[in-house]
Amino acid sequence: METHVRVLIVGGGAVGCGIAYHLAKAGWQPLLVERDELTAGSTWHAAGLLPLFNMGYATSHIHDHSVRMYAGLEAETGLNPGFTRCGNLRMAQTDARMDEYMLYSATAETVGIEHEFLTPAQIAERWPLVRTDDLKGALFHPTDGYINPADVTQAMAKGARMAGASVQRKVQVNGYRWTGTEWVVTCERMVERGGNLVPSGEMFEIGAEHVVTATGNHAQRTARLLGIKIPAIPVEHQYIVTEPDPALVAWRKAGNPEHPVLRDADARWYVREERGGWILGPYEDGAPARFPYAVPDSFRADLFALDLERIEREYMSMIHRIPSSEQVGLKDDFNGPICYTPDGNPLVGPAPGLRNMWLAEGFSFGITAAGGTGHYLTQMMTEGEAEIDMASLDPRRFGSWMTTEYATRKNEEAYSHVFILHHPDEERPACRPLRTSPAYDRQKARGAQFGQVNGWERPNYFGPVDAPEGFDRDARSFRRGGWWRYAKDEAEAIRGAAGLIDATAFAKHVVSGPGAAAFLDGFTTNTLPKVGRINLTYALTDAGTVRSEYTIVRRGADGFYLVSAGAWADYDRDHLLKSAEDFMAAGGDPVGVHDVTTQWGVFALAGPASRDILNRLIRDPQPETALSNSRFPWLSAREIELGMVPVLALRVAYTGELGWELHHPIEMQNHLFDRLIEAGEPSGMKLVGARAQNWLRQEKSYRAFGTELGRDATPLEAGLDRFVDLFKDFRGKQAMQQTGIRSRCVTVLIDGPPDADPWGREGLFHDGARVGRLTSGGYSVAFGKQIGMGYVRPDLAAPGTRLKLRMFRDLWDAEVVEDSPHDPRNARIRADG
Repeated sequence: METHVRVLIVGGGAVGCGIAYHLAKAGWQPLLVERDELTAGSTWHAAGLLPLFNMGYATSHIHDHSVRMYAGLEAETGLNPGFTRCGNLRMAQTDARMDEYMLYSATAETVGIEHEFLTPAQIAERWPLVRTDDLKGALFHPTDGYINPADVTQAMAKGARMAGASVQRKVQVNGYRWTGTEWVVTCERMVERGGNLVPSGEMFEIGAEHVVTATGNHAQRTARLLGIKIPAIPVEHQYIVTEPDPALVAWRKAGNPEHPVLRDADARWYVREERGGWILGPYEDGAPARFPYAVPDSFRADLFALDLERIEREYMSMIHRIPSSEQVGLKDDFNGPICYTPDGNPLVGPAPGLRNMWLAEGFSFGITAAGGTGHYLTQMMTEGEAEIDMASLDPRRFGSWMTTEYATRKNEEAYSHVFILHHPDEERPACRPLRTSPAYDRQKARGAQFGQVNGWERPNYFGPVDAPEGFDRDARSFRRGGWWRYAKDEAEAIRGAAGLIDATAFAKHVVSGPGAAAFLDGFTTNTLPKVGRINLTYALTDAGTVRSEYTIVRRGADGFYLVSAGAWADYDRDHLLKSAEDFMAAGGDPVGVHDVTTQWGVFALAGPASRDILNRLIRDPQPETALSNSRFPWLSAREIELGMVPVLALRVAYTGELGWELHHPIEMQNHLFDRLIEAGEPSGMKLVGARAQNWLRQEKSYRAFGTELGRDATPLEAGLDRFVDLFKDFRGKQAMQQTGIRSRCVTVLIDGPPDADPWGREGLFHDGARVGRLTSGGYSVAFGKQIGMGYVRPDLAAPGTRLKLRMFRDLWDAEVVEDSPHDPRNARIRADG
């Protein structure tokens, strides 16, 4: 075995072998080690389904790549992976479910996934064993199907070997040590004794420039060895296999094709044919998490006892949907561990706090994702970034505040939510509230309906004060939900008077020290602000795309306060710390990076009356001019006193109105909240949530990280040239310039359906061809119609260009408008008083 490799992959399931396959194709010649046999983890008992359906853009690309890749494995390797392309029929019992499918269709169309809609009559004609009298319709993927998990894993392993990879079985990793230039990985041979796998005592070390962990159910052991948190914990998943169904046997003997994989999402199960019978796989309530700390040494290719009572409802539903299955007995059953994460998405990318350590953990659909994950992770490792934005799967999206209990409960919830209606305004209830700002109870008493951002409770909108339990859940919809009118009132309040937004969840970092200015100058694209001033700027990837967005406040010659997206606090901290370390290692002066997110609360006050409201509270020797343009101009920061509260006030407003962000000691938040409520009452100030704010920022064409801004677009493509100083050097500059302009970010106004707004997943069309997609969508109170932002071909980005937008399978008129269609000259945000 090699003692030094470029990359070591730990874990020989489908995901690990998929990564080995692609890294070997890229010329990195990986070594893969597996503690047992290939496929010995969850891979061996997986049902092998290949569902293309996914509401996420990155995950859709991953699944699509896998399905395309698997189709060619036999020709390449000579091994048949057992791919049956029978299609997938996803049925709907309700209009809401059909709305979900139509929203998914918009995402699938932008990815290029083939699909069609079927009526109940069409389903009955094609597959008469399926009961359709209570269906609204279905979504059909003709290229979907299933595969033999063990065979596809072995085929990828062989393909990896053919390209130069090595695979070693019965090797357990017991430790990792970073030397500053490489990982030293302590390994031990494992041997079979009495049917058990036990350590042999033969120890050795492997040096590796890079390590990828794909340890599946053993992720918690991996986390302890690395000294990090990996919220990937298995949950029981059971499925049953029936005896042959005479009606199905007769159907096939008559020369009819195999049924597609059947999914009754409202009944929460999948069913497919299996040797004349059926496989039923339910996603029921009450499935428990297992092995929250470690998989027992005695657990190998083992299963748990079946719990039929837990899946009785789903089993009876199968009989309802396929009546011929009622008289069929059970032949086999499986109940094994499948890894989940708190949001159901896998963890793919750099490990937090570690160099050259890559995670590929938490795959609940590992067979479907294995090939695509290998493809895009290989791009990240070998090219600097993937061609698609993989931030939604980044391991650093989960904060270090997360505990084992939190991950366990949220993973159980993720399992039970596989087949729920995935509303774009969905908010899952488990483990909430947990992270709350001090004013949480005050806001809740005023009707706040909260969403969760990185664990923080943040108001989405303010409903009626006496709203019953479950009000927010019932208000959700794929169209204009019950919350819509409240968000509209809030948006109109900011445009017409004033609104107060709790922005405490913002990530906040202090960067200071003798080298702080030089470090940030090379770390970000924009010119650094002068003392007391503010700049918006971007940190780029090595591929020249947008890594993070920061509002930088310069508080002194060597002191900076950075504000960034609350959902990405740990993501930003990790990048800041590693980049500062690199700067100092290259000879730069000392730089300190400190996360102060939990020390500072933030209220954003915006609207034409915001200055009047603050004037009622400010304590200043010259209060009449304290907030004037002469003393407090736009894009400046000052320390002020609002009553008894010292505040770092930033004259910025994400809503595009006159306004300030009020950064305050978090322990004084309740006092400040009460004073602001009192001062705002004479001006008609309303409490405002995140949904109205999102609409308002689109009226100003403000790009948002995670939607318009990401690791698949440069700031020049995003139309942010004014925040890029090409006269200085900064990380990613050359790659950004070499990339050129592949597409451009635009704002569009839409004449859409009367009861719905776009969500930011829809395709844009010109002359019948798809030319781009939305990344954000909503409603404009300024224009009284739908609004969206997205990317189109550069030749179609000029204001006045007429496009079409796909919503609910129809095409609607859309027009590209100038940036910042509301108040394009920023007269309102600069207003003096």
